[in-house]
Amino acid sequence: MSDPVAFEDRERQTRLYAGSVASAISRIQKELKAGEQVVMLPWAADVVKNRLSKQDPEANCLPAGIPRGSPYPWRIVQTPTHYFILYEGNIHSYRQIFMNAKHPDDPDPTWYGHSVGHWEGNTLVVDTVGFNDKFWFDYKGHPHTEKLHTIERYTRTDLGHMAIEVTIDDPGAYAKPFTTAGKATLMPGTELLEYICQENNQDLPLLQGPARGPGGQ
Repeated sequence: MSDPVAFEDRERQTRLYAGSVASAISRIQKELKAGEQVVMLPWAADVVKNRLSKQDPEANCLPAGIPRGSPYPWRIVQTPTHYFILYEGNIHSYRQIFMNAKHPDDPDPTWYGHSVGHWEGNTLVVDTVGFNDKFWFDYKGHPHTEKLHTIERYTRTDLGHMAIEVTIDDPGAYAKPFTTAGKATLMPGTELLEYICQENNQDLPLLQGPARGPGGQ
């Protein structure tokens, strides 16, 4: 992406980063912006209590969705009409962001939804709707519905770092919107590697017990 001062070359930029929208979320409450809180509706709270680690879509090599991300590198590719986020991790998937565009009236539900983007000063703003209800927000299994609407804000704070905020609005599962805060680090001179989660996935049979993050959190 462009530096935090000038964006003259936006249309021809490509940058590789490590870090995710919310730093590979283990528990979404730990990634909240200061002053924010997660207030689940009763049915959503019950879902979290009863989920098992082996049911995690990410552990089953399915897309992580938004804002969860993954700990593997990812690349932003910019063109005049589309921005693309290419993921090294999981199923080697990608997102496409339609710049200065509108959402369709009735988008088909997908793992990454339908994203449109625009610039507000030095911040790339990405508005996404049209999600399916299949991915988890974190290892604990926080759910969402097809009413989910996210707004991501990407801001380069200096040459090598980027701040990422994601506002999550899902009236089907949460009593009010909330915002996560993450960061990413530029990885110059590095390329994405091929990583196929389905190949030799030995973790799934070892996952036991309630849904939880690394270290049992």
